[in-house]
Amino acid sequence: MLQDLQVKNFAIIDSVQISFKDGFNVISGETGAGKSILLKSLSLLMGGKSTQDMIRSGAEQATIEGQFDISKRADIQEKLSSLGIESDEKTLIVKRIFQSSGKGKVFINSSLSTLNDLVELISPLVEITSDSAPLIEMTSQHESKSLLSKSYHLQLLDRYSMCIPTRNEYQQLYSQHKETQQKIETIKADVEAKKMQLDFLLYQRDEIKNLSLKDDNEEQELETSYNRIKHAVKINEVISTLSDILVDDEDSVITRLKKSLHVGAELKKYDQNLFEKMDLLKQALALSDEFSYQLQNYKKDIDSEDLDTAKIEERLSDLRKLQKKYGPTITDILAHLQRIESEIHHIENHDDILKDLESHKIKIQKQMQAHALKLHRTRMNAAKLMQDGVNDELKDLNMKGLTFEVSVERLEELNINGLDDIEFLCRVGKNTEPRSLAKTASGGELSRILLSLKNVIGSSDLSRTYLFDEVDTGVSGETAEKVGRKLRQISVGQQVICITHLPQVACHADAHYFIEKDPSAKTVKMNVNELSNKERVNEIARLISGEKITKTSLAHAKGLLNEANQ
Repeated sequence: MLQDLQVKNFAIIDSVQISFKDGFNVISGETGAGKSILLKSLSLLMGGKSTQDMIRSGAEQATIEGQFDISKRADIQEKLSSLGIESDEKTLIVKRIFQSSGKGKVFINSSLSTLNDLVELISPLVEITSDSAPLIEMTSQHESKSLLSKSYHLQLLDRYSMCIPTRNEYQQLYSQHKETQQKIETIKADVEAKKMQLDFLLYQRDEIKNLSLKDDNEEQELETSYNRIKHAVKINEVISTLSDILVDDEDSVITRLKKSLHVGAELKKYDQNLFEKMDLLKQALALSDEFSYQLQNYKKDIDSEDLDTAKIEERLSDLRKLQKKYGPTITDILAHLQRIESEIHHIENHDDILKDLESHKIKIQKQMQAHALKLHRTRMNAAKLMQDGVNDELKDLNMKGLTFEVSVERLEELNINGLDDIEFLCRVGKNTEPRSLAKTASGGELSRILLSLKNVIGSSDLSRTYLFDEVDTGVSGETAEKVGRKLRQISVGQQVICITHLPQVACHADAHYFIEKDPSAKTVKMNVNELSNKERVNEIARLISGEKITKTSLAHAKGLLNEANQ
């Protein structure tokens, strides 16, 4: 709901700030006071296009800022999150700046944003694939976009018939059906191409499988074995030299360590602490013995190895070829083998795969058809009830000669919304053909049709602001009083902002604002003020009798207010 509106340097507006209330808000004022300019500022807040002449004469830029309560609008909070815009989950602040240079800026919750993001958040259009409702819904001669949108007609009818859950289930099936069909088409196209590659895939598979690869350790083991065999003579020479140094020479390391231990044994008699340090020599002797033992065993292994270097070279060469083709490691090669085998299976068994997918598609089609028929029957029944209800409301509003119709045309093929093409139509006479609202209804008629629709449908579970302009065009007396009551009815749980000239409408408001041109200003200036109870009586009296307020008009105004509040 719109809580605050601030407009600066826009047309004749110097600076205006309005705090709107929940429920029914009325704006009145003299002809030419600037009500249409206020409407234009609201349309720009919704993402409307701007022109340079909108900026107040002498100013560098114009600013329009609105604050919305979105605490009950989880859908708007989700959109903000998806756009990466921070939100406290209670407030949405939209600001547009228009510069004399022709450039403009959009801020959403203080984040620099785009006009598209703004439109997505609070445009009056309702997307056909979502259950969202506009934050602001404007109905006037030039701004009745929602009511002229067939997608909006579908949304209203489905909300009225309470079939949104069924439609959601249907749309899930529709998406599954579309995905399955795409898979079928992809497989058919893919298989024809892959059949030509089957021989090549089989060759690749056999090329890898014939090498019987194990894991990444095998390459290292092959290289180690190859190097050991290739350099066996040199390795044996080193082992022999080390054995001489450690064991075989007369003055070998082990011999010297043993002599050192023998000499050091004398220390036990003279210095126990120093004698205990001889343990390090014992460890050195033990390690030297162990190393010598391992050297001899290693030499035996080399001498006993019966490996063919040519075979190892050949296997390493084969491995290198595969690595160039399929990946740098054996793991990569084996992963490629798995993909190849999957493709071969896919090609060789595509008939079975297609059969399963076709069977699945038919199953989904049957479920879709059942849901679509259920939706169709529900919409047909709801359309009749909605149509009758709206026409009763229109008669109550003295809309003689105008008949509202809800067209539910059954389509030959299923689409994202089922089997139906929904459109709101109207007749201007008994013998005329029903035509679309855009071609038939005036701005005032559209406003009253929407007013009737909202009364028939009842309060939505999504709160939003309805802005009515020209809803009282061509009505007076008892009909005007009914318009006021209906506006008050739909404002329960919602917010209604209505620009009116009729006292019978104004008296039903929860809050009343007065627009006037400031006579004391040197240049044209507009003021908007919320009226106190006394001021409100005077304004309703002015609406009754014109500029000259009389005791009779004052008494009449008080009577209208008292009657409206009963």
